[in-house]
Amino acid sequence: MGTGRRGPVGIAVAAAVVAGAAVAVPTAGAQPGGVAAAGTVNCPSARAKVERLEGRINPNACAFMERQIAFGEIPTGTPPAVGDVTHPRVQAYLDIFDPEASLWEAGAKAQRGHTVIGTSITNSLRLAPSLTYRGTDVVADGSTVMFGQWNEVTLRGRTIGYPQIARNVLGDEGRTIQARRYYDRAVLFQDTLPEDAPAPLFAGVADSGEAHPDRIPARFRVGEVAARLAAWNGEDTEALLARSAGARLMGPGLSAPLTTDAGRRAYLERLFGSGTLRLKAGQVAVGTATTYVEWHGTVSNAHGTDVPFGIVERFGPDGEWELYFDTLPLVANQDTVRTLFQKLAAS
Repeated sequence: MGTGRRGPVGIAVAAAVVAGAAVAVPTAGAQPGGVAAAGTVNCPSARAKVERLEGRINPNACAFMERQIAFGEIPTGTPPAVGDVTHPRVQAYLDIFDPEASLWEAGAKAQRGHTVIGTSITNSLRLAPSLTYRGTDVVADGSTVMFGQWNEVTLRGRTIGYPQIARNVLGDEGRTIQARRYYDRAVLFQDTLPEDAPAPLFAGVADSGEAHPDRIPARFRVGEVAARLAAWNGEDTEALLARSAGARLMGPGLSAPLTTDAGRRAYLERLFGSGTLRLKAGQVAVGTATTYVEWHGTVSNAHGTDVPFGIVERFGPDGEWELYFDTLPLVANQDTVRTLFQKLAAS
């Protein structure tokens, strides 16, 4: 298991069963250092629990972050029975969501409502009762919150860490009305079911040639969304690289950032070679020095099926260019994915 920006690169363990949104255009900026702008709150309870917090933090965003952090910290104890939504940790999870909320996770249709979402989390906690997480890079932009987190689980005696972006659009009282989760699941099986795991998508991708570590790209602006979306759907590697020239690219399958044009190009070409993207613009969250951009839609993979798919890009203050997406739909069909989870659950 390699080490990434925050530790071992791993994979999420939520059950395999878990419309392009309008772009969220900010109306006000945050003050330097992440201090709340006029009309927002500082939210010290959340700020103390995350590595970096930026943006327009209104009371709803603060309430959401407090609930999100609480679920990451609370121990599972005895795992819930399947569908037992009265379990304390399941209740803490459901407290994040509006009763009519939708929740999308990689490779599947969105779940809707407390009953479906609650049943799904019981399956996840039965598989990985040790799941905990801490907040990393978080940007609140009014009703949109991009909550970066570092998750850890123990499976088959192995501790696995993995990054995730929890993208949330908030309603009343800061409860999520639409959530999407961006993370990679594939490495989970490489560690715990090595004989059954699909070959890693980005195996062999590495830097070569000259690096330009001192060049930091200009901040991403909301006005660039249309051109960026066209580049992703058009598989325009050169346009994507030109916008991010000099950035350090980190993404699924990498143990360290790629700092050369050749390495970054090889990574994008490997991704585009695995399937055809059909994406729409999702949410944009702009902080003091960090911008998150979401792309969501489908991918037509090598197995000839259209699978729900999405990517989140993070443009960081120090030249970071990070991608969050699931490689599993790109390297395995749905039957194989179900079989892998069944084997892991039976262990």
